[in-house]
Amino acid sequence: MELRHLNAFLAVAEELHFGRAAKRLQMAQPPLSQQIRQLERELGVELFERNTRSVRLTSAGESFLGPVRTVLDDLDLATRAAKAAGRGEFGRVTVGFAGASSHESLPLLTRAVRAAHPGLELVMRGQTYANVALDRVADGSLDLGFVRLPVTQPGVRARVIDEEELICALPSDHRLARRRRIPIEELASEVFVSFPANAGSTVREATVRACAEGGFTPKVVQEAPDSYTILALVAAGVGVTLTLTSCQHIQQTGLVYRRLAGKGMRLQAALAWRADNPSAALRTVLAVAEEALPTPRVD
Repeated sequence: MELRHLNAFLAVAEELHFGRAAKRLQMAQPPLSQQIRQLERELGVELFERNTRSVRLTSAGESFLGPVRTVLDDLDLATRAAKAAGRGEFGRVTVGFAGASSHESLPLLTRAVRAAHPGLELVMRGQTYANVALDRVADGSLDLGFVRLPVTQPGVRARVIDEEELICALPSDHRLARRRRIPIEELASEVFVSFPANAGSTVREATVRACAEGGFTPKVVQEAPDSYTILALVAAGVGVTLTLTSCQHIQQTGLVYRRLAGKGMRLQAALAWRADNPSAALRTVLAVAEEALPTPRVD
């Protein structure tokens, strides 16, 4: 059964006149009549009662009309959905993000995408660490990831969306809590709470680098999988930690944040995606992100 036959049937059924139906379909009347006869032969029933004065639907034609409208409406919907997906206005994009540090940028992106393209679905995949999200972008299991530089995986592109500063979090009654800025070497005798080693945490890696610049290796006495737990342990007096400015929204009784003295260490947050990802939906999300999460200007 051909779709042109269904369109022909619908036009005649709604017009109840072969001449008007042919004009509506922008075709001559004889080919239209031929298509209707072919459809009737295929179905084995008459769909219209015809005479020189009128055209009427038979009972079989009446029964056929509703389902034909449904089929053609569904086809139209499917066609429009496919075209919208091809333009990147419809589809699904999987997004990986890492915990507390994405709490500001992630809602900005999701709200902007929802407002601009309601047909796009962002599927959120929470990652414990930014490097894990980067690895999953690289292997294709994520379309887009909130990561931190550097990005060295082959075929992965990245755009900076924020710059974060490494700061110190310590108990409010700590001897250094009264200082506005803390020299990193002042932490040499302290015990640290931090993310697990070799787990993909860029903050743990930055902590080790910052302490090395201060001439010591941090003594980590307690590890925890996320910033919320780490900062709760710091507030409880277990130790101190180095965290990022993006985590200062986490407020605990007995916890204070202090900047490090000197130049300090800055980490760049970025969006990462595979250059060969063919998704039109991803391209649309990246375009929205250019406005919602612009690259900060370097002073």
